[in-house]
Amino acid sequence: MKTAEIRQKFLTYFESHGHSIQQSAPLVPHNDNTLLFVNAGMVPFKDFFTGAAKTPFNRAVSCQRCVRAGGKHNDLDNVGYTARHHTFFEMLGNFSFGDYFKSEAIRFCWDFLTVELGLPKDKLWVSVFEDDDEAANIWVKEIGFPLERISRCGAKDNFWQMGDTGPCGPCSEVFYDHGDHIEGGPPGTPEEDGDRFIEIWNLVFMQFDRQQDGTLVPLKSTGVDTGMGLERLAAVIQHENNNYDIDSFKELTNAVAALVPNEQGIESTHASVRVIADHIRSTAFMIVDGISPSNEGRGYVLRRIIRRAIRHGHKLGISEIFFYKLVSVLSSQNKLAYPELISNQGQVEQTLKKEEERFIQTLDTGMSILESAIEDISGSEISGEVAFKLYDTYGFPVDLTADVARERGLTIDMSGFDSEMNIQKERARKAGDFESKKSSVVIENPTEFLGYDYFDNNATITAIIKNNEPVNELSEGQEAIVILDQSSFYGESGGQVGDQGNLSNKSSQFKVSDTQKQASSAFEHFGILDSGSLKVGDKVNAIVDIERRKKIMGNHSATHLLHESLRLILGDKVNQKGSLVEPDKLRFDFSHDEAVSKSNLDQVEALVNKQILGNSEVITEETDIESAKKKGAVALFGEKYGENVRVLSMGDDNFSVELCGGTHVERLGDIGRFKIISESGIASGIRRIEAVTGLEAYKLDKINEDNLDMIASLTKSNSVNLLEKIKQLISDQKSLEKQIANFQKQLASDQSVDLISKAENINDIKLLATEVSGVSAKDLRDLADKLKDKLGTAVVVLAVVSGKKVSLISAVTKNLTDKYQAGTILNHVASQIGGKGGGRADMAQGGGTDPEKLKDALNSVKDLIG
Repeated sequence: MKTAEIRQKFLTYFESHGHSIQQSAPLVPHNDNTLLFVNAGMVPFKDFFTGAAKTPFNRAVSCQRCVRAGGKHNDLDNVGYTARHHTFFEMLGNFSFGDYFKSEAIRFCWDFLTVELGLPKDKLWVSVFEDDDEAANIWVKEIGFPLERISRCGAKDNFWQMGDTGPCGPCSEVFYDHGDHIEGGPPGTPEEDGDRFIEIWNLVFMQFDRQQDGTLVPLKSTGVDTGMGLERLAAVIQHENNNYDIDSFKELTNAVAALVPNEQGIESTHASVRVIADHIRSTAFMIVDGISPSNEGRGYVLRRIIRRAIRHGHKLGISEIFFYKLVSVLSSQNKLAYPELISNQGQVEQTLKKEEERFIQTLDTGMSILESAIEDISGSEISGEVAFKLYDTYGFPVDLTADVARERGLTIDMSGFDSEMNIQKERARKAGDFESKKSSVVIENPTEFLGYDYFDNNATITAIIKNNEPVNELSEGQEAIVILDQSSFYGESGGQVGDQGNLSNKSSQFKVSDTQKQASSAFEHFGILDSGSLKVGDKVNAIVDIERRKKIMGNHSATHLLHESLRLILGDKVNQKGSLVEPDKLRFDFSHDEAVSKSNLDQVEALVNKQILGNSEVITEETDIESAKKKGAVALFGEKYGENVRVLSMGDDNFSVELCGGTHVERLGDIGRFKIISESGIASGIRRIEAVTGLEAYKLDKINEDNLDMIASLTKSNSVNLLEKIKQLISDQKSLEKQIANFQKQLASDQSVDLISKAENINDIKLLATEVSGVSAKDLRDLADKLKDKLGTAVVVLAVVSGKKVSLISAVTKNLTDKYQAGTILNHVASQIGGKGGGRADMAQGGGTDPEKLKDALNSVKDLIG
């Protein structure tokens, strides 16, 4: 049975038993600041288990794509060298939210494995939590499973919990016995780490709520969360003991092996081949889910995986750009399960190809930077910070840095490098751990949002949270979070910041500084009680800061117009990758492979302003998700939509149609004016535009106008001929710079005559070791070459001092290089002035930082030659 068939059989089986099939969520966790990536099948359902969100179904089944390659859950270093570690894998799971419990979950498991898949019953082994007599009895008495093949295990292996507190419960795991020809023992034995008994299914019974003091309180509503690795199950079904030998992996490893030159004799079982096959899966899906290579967070992990794959390709002898060629194989084998791979195949290939090209190119860049770093170091060690910067910023492998260091008689501070690497790993982990503004207190009752129609409303306080604990009363001067039964305040979401304003009654005034929205749609009003006291149940008047909100509404509507304008000018491949809508500006991130030209930006800005001037009404419609898609509504990146959605139509002939839950202007003319202030790249394939609207756009235009007037005054011109005046000034400056450079070269040439007379004759060798002046550091080489030619058989050492920095050059005529090395001579001088250097046998460059010792250092060359 093929892997794709197993996946579908699992989904179909549970659908026939009342489970709602849920599509795999993206790898970027939604509304979860604790994870870099979705790393388990239950992650998209966390809010259902904690009670933070209400479930639209009681039973669900899914095949969830997962990544474990960053943060606490990181299998990257093991991939390719073990039988079952992957950066990317698929997790089959069935879930119960207050519906069935242990008996039904175990029955479903047994029935699917032994009846649907036909696994031999005598090949299966079961583990249960040591105190879970209930589960053990179900296996023995209801299923008829042999008691002697049930292992009782401790909490480390068979008790699962979401965190230090919250929902948790015992587990029951199912293992497959590959046979006594493979080393290893049953679960719970000292030999359990072998490859004979392989865990294939974990049944978690959500039974308790762990308190702060560690006590377990029974949950009012129990649940079931199961997980079964598709790759592991396929290996069992296909009689393989290694996941890389299943059909889906074999297609990929064969494709990798086919890219290796024939003379290398590499087979598809080679560790590097398996690394590449695994890495194409994780990188392709990460890119599909909106992640782009960068130097931080999820993008850093993606870049690291891509470059690891490319390094393994070069270890195999693949010299051409190759990694992107595997995307088509992956897309083809997943066209039914994950059609998004097919629709985004071009983008994935382009991203991987560009990243590989960039990595190859940076080898040359890295060498150049390394040479400069060697010139500037004092002592004999390249710092860990420099080695890590080469690795992290320029992709220059540390082992190659070490090779160059050995050639120059240098070493690398590897402990310093490792320290920098650990800091980066922590930074990468924390980049996905975006600090949450929300409290951890879950409020089950949602707040009714009235802000689409009103800027103020009457409300009742339903909860107060202070110091992350629920309280009944709030006193003057205290900071807290106030929850209302209904509110006109917008809770931060969809890139739009939360509202500010006041909650007040006759005796009290609570100043709201921010508004956040919990997963349950309870709105958290953050602020401080300026006067009076407030209690749960009090009535208040909620008043939004109207001017601030109107600015936000204008900026939010402008992002919709900007999005569509970019798509019209740059093409449909433009997709939103994030946004931030604040009162003073807007920020819009989108997919695009290169900088947007000035002319294209001007066209985009003109299109937006044309729609604003049209002053058409913004039409809002509430409908179901399918009807919205048929209307052509664009869904925004990172947003999670329910069955019913808001569709915003803007501009002439429905210029922009998007799904959006934010607040917007009534007519586009309310935006006033739109002005782009910057366009930049923030990651590979991701661009960012920042812009202002309304009064902020006017202020920017006024500042630019005043600056032009000032420049005109300083250049003694006017607005009519200002451009020509500046062009002339630049031309004059370049001409003067060229004259100065020519004067310096002439000065150096003139000096050469005087310098020749300073040369000493040592053992029939002309030696010139002296300081020169009026010569730039970069002209030293030309001067040394001229002197060497004129002196004949010679050694030349020249130095230029600039402040505390000394630039050195050492030159040896070719007929002497078998006896004297320019690098040795240069290091002899540089080491005395706190520096180092390197180069060829006939020419070497370096420097130092102690000019006071330069005279003695130059004089010492005579002894070296003698």
